[in-house]
Amino acid sequence: MKERVIVAMSGGVDSGVAAARLVDAGYEVVGVTLHLWDYPDEGPGSHGRCCAPEDQYDARRTADALSFAHFTFDRRDLFRSAIVDPFVDAYLSGETPSPCTACNRTVKLRELLAIARRLNATKIATGHYARTGVDEEGRAFIAEGKDKQKDQSYFLYATPHELVNKLVFPLGESEKAEVRAEAVSRNLPGATKGESQELCFVGSGQGAYAEFIELRAKERIRPGNIIDQDGHVVGQHQGLHTVTVGKRKGLGVSLGKPAFVTSIDPISATVHVGSQEALGCSRALLDDVVLGPGISFVAGQEVRVRVRYRHEGASAIVSEVCGDRMTLTFPRKVRAVAKGQIAVLYEGERVLGGGRIAFGDYGAAAAQS
Repeated sequence: MKERVIVAMSGGVDSGVAAARLVDAGYEVVGVTLHLWDYPDEGPGSHGRCCAPEDQYDARRTADALSFAHFTFDRRDLFRSAIVDPFVDAYLSGETPSPCTACNRTVKLRELLAIARRLNATKIATGHYARTGVDEEGRAFIAEGKDKQKDQSYFLYATPHELVNKLVFPLGESEKAEVRAEAVSRNLPGATKGESQELCFVGSGQGAYAEFIELRAKERIRPGNIIDQDGHVVGQHQGLHTVTVGKRKGLGVSLGKPAFVTSIDPISATVHVGSQEALGCSRALLDDVVLGPGISFVAGQEVRVRVRYRHEGASAIVSEVCGDRMTLTFPRKVRAVAKGQIAVLYEGERVLGGGRIAFGDYGAAAAQS
């Protein structure tokens, strides 16, 4: 009897190659697509978004080409309540959310685990560029993928241990270019399609996030003042959802020098701007911290931390741990540590855990808010 594995299929290049490699490895493969969102049009930007209608079709075509079963499961209500609504709420509160980490934590991986049980599958595979490993105590953990430009371990920091033991990442040891070439050589459906967007439920183009939020919460949007480092009103913004810490372009202010968003006050709907130097953060408080099994920290311990997905990482000292809260101190200031984003902690390539950024200490700039 072949070992049965379900593979998450978005209809893209990565999941298609992952599925093909699993077939080659001798697994009994079952394709699973989660229908998460409906798109209002088929215009520019709709193609290539994870689980758009044409991508679901490509997933089925890939399964047919590789001769294995494929099923689509409707999880739209769960996705809307667990991901989309909190995304809107966060931006309106002056935070910068990380919906992809939340989706893997609360929707995709948990649903895949439940589906695997229903289908009597012993393994769960995805097209993530990540790897798994086993520590000296025999505990499985998530690790960075070989391709550091595509590494997606950041999004998987809160994966339940029960699931880590079942995960298979067929692309973990591969570079993106290699995977693309393999899809073409195998003549897989959609092998030449473009990359999917970072957010699957928001359209492409400048202002897409703001437009998405305005369509869903127009009555909750609050314009407000933009204030410089000296406390002077230098402009107005059209809502907290249009800015995030570190933003420079499109603020509509002219100070004779580059101005960056340094902090956001959700109570007064005030946005503070300052120099790039004012973005340097020396300390961050994390809440809702999730650690891998067997992982614990003591004050003074050094880790590598990524404060956003595209951040390569910086040295941090764990200065305090209390329940699911943790304080990190940065020996060298880290730029644009935004409230609401996820900070993921690493030891080498191993994911130790992570948490939501609840506060970043920007000195005088942060004190204003």
